[in-house]
Amino acid sequence: MKDIKNICCIGAGFVGGPTMAVIAYKCPGIKVNVVDINEKRIDSWNSSDLSKLPVFEPGLREIISSQRGVNLYFTTEIAKQIANSDLIFISVNTPTKTSGIGAGMASDLKWIEASARQIKKYATGETIVVEKSTIPVKTAQTIKTILESKEKSDSRIFHVLSNPEFLAEGTAINDLMYPDRVLIGGENKKAIILLTKIYLNWVNQKKILKTNLWSSELSKLAANAFLAQRVSSINSISALCEVTGANILDVSKSIGTDKRIGKRFLSPGPGFGGSCFKKDILNLVYISNFYGLREVADYWNKVLDINEWQQKRISYSIVNKLFGTVSEKKIAILGFAFKANTNDTRESPAISISKNLINEGAMLHIYDPKVSRLQIEEELGIKSHETLDAKKGWFFSENINEAITGVDAIVIITEWDEFKDIKWDEISKKMRHPAWVFDTRLISNLSFQNKLNLNLWKIGNSCD
Repeated sequence: MKDIKNICCIGAGFVGGPTMAVIAYKCPGIKVNVVDINEKRIDSWNSSDLSKLPVFEPGLREIISSQRGVNLYFTTEIAKQIANSDLIFISVNTPTKTSGIGAGMASDLKWIEASARQIKKYATGETIVVEKSTIPVKTAQTIKTILESKEKSDSRIFHVLSNPEFLAEGTAINDLMYPDRVLIGGENKKAIILLTKIYLNWVNQKKILKTNLWSSELSKLAANAFLAQRVSSINSISALCEVTGANILDVSKSIGTDKRIGKRFLSPGPGFGGSCFKKDILNLVYISNFYGLREVADYWNKVLDINEWQQKRISYSIVNKLFGTVSEKKIAILGFAFKANTNDTRESPAISISKNLINEGAMLHIYDPKVSRLQIEEELGIKSHETLDAKKGWFFSENINEAITGVDAIVIITEWDEFKDIKWDEISKKMRHPAWVFDTRLISNLSFQNKLNLNLWKIGNSCD
């Protein structure tokens, strides 16, 4: 088995694009081709205007600029690039099934299967196939079964490895450059060594962990489940703080100083979002039920229940503070991405909170520095109004000032830097009083002792 010279990545999304960009940057001797059936997405990756890349991540533009056309390419020529590759990453979407067996919980593996069948059809010689998508345990067996179902005269050889990503959106490039660990699961030692050699171009050998296929697959699901569990835990405590007079920041700091627990993922907020946490926990619940581990399934399902409850709780708090009704009231929503430094809106807390408020009769002014009007329309399933005279629904705002003019309340949902130092003395004059500010991230520089005639609600703090 020869050293890797040509890599193909099937899938040009949030994982495939940035991951392959970093590999190309760190491995100048390797040619990296990212392929996708979505022509529009590929065109965006190839755009001369780097602000139009389909993925926003700090540091990504610079890497794309330096490597694209050198040893990094984005193309729809799937068959050609599979045939030319020594190693193929599968980095396609694995959404939760919407119908059939396991609907609402199990992962839909149709794109994984489709990718495996394309590899089987077009690959030549000896090929390493690497799972990069977040997938259920035993998915590698499906891929292996497809690849190995060939004619006796077919001399091609396939080696299947698992190499899950552990990226946090908003810090993905840094996570790729300086990973906590690189996990490789597999059976063929030579294939594992060749994939390891790629990462050794910038990752210390001690950070490269090697396991069997099934441990690698389950580790990704378990890691996301544990992180989500911490978010739900601290959010449950934030509610208790609000009714007892305790301060969530004090409690969080106290908990975090315990070295057995640590301080990460102990910041209260409107709940977790993104493409992985909910999907992976649902998958874990489904697998646990499948194997008869009902108590395990119930445990992880409660993590999701708390997350959904937190978003409803915030929505109800807003309605209650605004005299029990938001009908025909204007409310500014600051932030729609599920977290700062990304344009990803999948499963964002802003979606459910906005829908709840619209259902209560509110007119929302939504502003996010990186999320487009079209994205918001797709997530809410409601077209935006073109003018501000509507009584109910939502309006797309181009900036903070446009969003807050004439509103009864401001709700900070995403922790963007520009929301941390808002000039409240100026903002207050543009709102309709009595006015409220709801800080679901504890990032505003507004205090309970403000003299601007603004009422303030901060998550995890008593307002009384």
